[in-house]
Amino acid sequence: MKKLFSIMAVAAMVFVGSLNANAATAQTMPNSSQALLTAATVTFIQDDAATAASTETKGFHQELKERFVEGGPAFMGIVLLCLILGLAIAIERIIYLNLSTTNTQKLAQEVESALNSGGVEAAKEVCRNTKGPVASIYYQGLDRADEGVDVAEKAVVAYGGVQMGQLEKNVSWISLFIAIAPMLGFMGTVIGMIDAFDKIQAAGDMNPSLVAGGIKVALLTTVFGLIVAIILQIFYNYIIAKIDSIVNSMEDASITLIDMLFDYKVKNKI
Repeated sequence: MKKLFSIMAVAAMVFVGSLNANAATAQTMPNSSQALLTAATVTFIQDDAATAASTETKGFHQELKERFVEGGPAFMGIVLLCLILGLAIAIERIIYLNLSTTNTQKLAQEVESALNSGGVEAAKEVCRNTKGPVASIYYQGLDRADEGVDVAEKAVVAYGGVQMGQLEKNVSWISLFIAIAPMLGFMGTVIGMIDAFDKIQAAGDMNPSLVAGGIKVALLTTVFGLIVAIILQIFYNYIIAKIDSIVNSMEDASITLIDMLFDYKVKNKI
């Protein structure tokens, strides 16, 4: 009987001990899993942070430079040359047109005042001291005023055409670069696609990785060509609008000058 109680007591102790061990293990395992999950999350966040930092460090200019190099120097260099030449001409035209802009109302008042007070020579002196095509047209009309209003009007019209040609000088080159840049991009794309299909034919297998690089390079030329065309088109439209504004001012000034000369001759009975 004593042995039976002893065996039962030992079995009870072993059973209780096993339950405690299982409970401890069950508590330890979630803690371990949670620790592993936390570590993995931290590592993932750190990797994302490192990737984001690397992307921010690269910047727009570095990305643009890498894409430009990937596009190849053959066509990308020509497209870049179109951008440089087009911008150079556009900037030169913008500076010239801004310097050619004149306050026509103020100039007309000064010329009329000088014409009434000091005659034609005084009005011509005002035009000499004023820059711009409008002042030049005024000067040409006043210079022929002694030959009659009709002759002065013909001189104004003829010299207005000359000044308009000066305003539009080299603008056609900008439109040429606008047309050439995307064409060069499309040509680079076509040549790149031909090269990609040549690789497929040589390999005898349609492997995407074999032609993906060539197709990407081909498309980059088109993208850069379109970007150049868009940039130059903005400058071109601004220049054309500026030229139209100056030409309208020249036409209004010509009419005003003829009226001033007619009134001057009537008052002085010339």
